[in-house]
Amino acid sequence: MKRFVIVGAGTSGLTTAKNFLDAGIPFDCLEREDTLGGNWCYGKPASSVYRSTHLISSKRLTEYTDFPMPEEYPEYPSQRLVLEYLKSYAERYNLNDHIQYNTAVRTITRRGDNDWLVELESGEQREYRGVVIANGHNWDPRYPEFPGEFTGEVLHSSEYKTPDVLAGKRVLVIGAGNSGCDIAVESAAHAAKTCHSMRRGYHYLPKFYRGFPTDAVGEFVLKLRLPLALRRILARRMINIVLGSPEQIGLPKPDHRLFESHPIINSQLAYHVGHGDIAIRPNVKRFDGNRVEFVDGSSETIDMIIYATGFKITIPFIDPAELNWQNDKPELYLNVFHPTSDDLFIAGLIQPDSGQWGLVDCQAQLIAAYLKGLEANKPSAKWFQQRKQTHQAKLNRGIDYVKSPRHLLEVEHFSYRKELERLVRKLRG
Repeated sequence: MKRFVIVGAGTSGLTTAKNFLDAGIPFDCLEREDTLGGNWCYGKPASSVYRSTHLISSKRLTEYTDFPMPEEYPEYPSQRLVLEYLKSYAERYNLNDHIQYNTAVRTITRRGDNDWLVELESGEQREYRGVVIANGHNWDPRYPEFPGEFTGEVLHSSEYKTPDVLAGKRVLVIGAGNSGCDIAVESAAHAAKTCHSMRRGYHYLPKFYRGFPTDAVGEFVLKLRLPLALRRILARRMINIVLGSPEQIGLPKPDHRLFESHPIINSQLAYHVGHGDIAIRPNVKRFDGNRVEFVDGSSETIDMIIYATGFKITIPFIDPAELNWQNDKPELYLNVFHPTSDDLFIAGLIQPDSGQWGLVDCQAQLIAAYLKGLEANKPSAKWFQQRKQTHQAKLNRGIDYVKSPRHLLEVEHFSYRKELERLVRKLRG
């Protein structure tokens, strides 16, 4: 029987492999590195994490659905503990027997229904009945364009690893997402001067509220089914108690409502801004050698720029037309299912406002249940097949996200998870 190919053995590929194994769907999982973990395998070419990286979602809202993180883990584990967890997951479910390491994919080409040709970087060619792309989307750096030329050092956040490169330098961090805030905080402790350029103001959430992870508190509120307006009021009160408003602590005033941008979870940025360790600057206007001019007319002499400006959505080994590419991304039902093809899926192509791995676990359960349903000619599978062709899933639960590339894949995690779980139950009958 021809097999599926799962591309990647990071967090998405591992849970896809586990769920395919549970469902009895034959597959090969191809991983270009010599070990599993993907982005969380610090130091590998495919990894974008830096040495001090920790989860920004708590362990209970990040972990896989049937494999809890150890009780002794802190609420926000480090990249080292995350990798240990992923290795334990693979060992628990015997996934290593199904992963082929040092096996990079060059191209994937459709030859017909349930017939794909995969060419490896080694030149080897293989035939598969279907494809699950699970190699992640946080690897192709996005750089903004500014007039002029900067003559100092330049890094993208994906290239930044340790703070020794900052020592004694005047550093400008561009980008106010979670990575940008983390790196700015680290720079404040090591660089001669740290400036942080923000295109707009954002809402900042502390990591803890009264001893509990903030996202766990938010999850409790979501389970109460409170309306969005009331949740905003409660969240703002919590933020004001712990951090204060952004303007009070020297940060720009947000130009959008709470929850309309990807959450920034950071308790230390306000501390360093308040102590003068981080100078907040607006968006860059132009470069002139090692001088950076900002849109408010101010300027700074800078030795190093770190771009924390996110990543492009890039899947280089397959024709974008195969992925129904529209509006700068694959247009897929639930960001997983091709509207008309039943042999091509993407796992993990989401940016949730909470932890991701449990959501991708549910995605993989749904893929496996759908394939088994088609195989058994179940009416529920036929219903789902029609649904993914005609139904436009709502992934935002009424939230109007800021129009920005960072929100192309944004999903509201609570309603998204409930929908995945509902569909899994329906397909399993």
